Amino acid sequence: MAEWVRVASIHDVPAGSAKEVMAGERVVALFNVDGQFHAMDGVCPHAGGPLGEGIVSGTTVTCPWHGWQFDVTSGKHCLNQRITHTTYPAKVENDEVFVEV
Repeated sequence: MAEWVRVASIHDVPAGSAKEVMAGERVVALFNVDGQFHAMDGVCPHAGGPLGEGIVSGTTVTCPWHGWQFDVTSGKHCLNQRITHTTYPAKVENDEVFVEV
């Protein structure tokens, strides 16, 4: 059964940035896109790179290891729409960010 897990304060992830967090047993990449938080599996499916350490431009994150790019709002790979990475719902309550895993 899914549960909401607190993963960060909104102040930990400034707009336009990413952060690697733990949600229970899962490594999650947390993104702040203009104050809207998004979460996806933090391990790049290409070679296991840390997506939470990637560069964010708009709604695109670039994996720091080999440059794979994903839309953080949908999990879609930017060049091959058949590849979709796992995303998780995220919400903010009282300046705390929660992810449903």
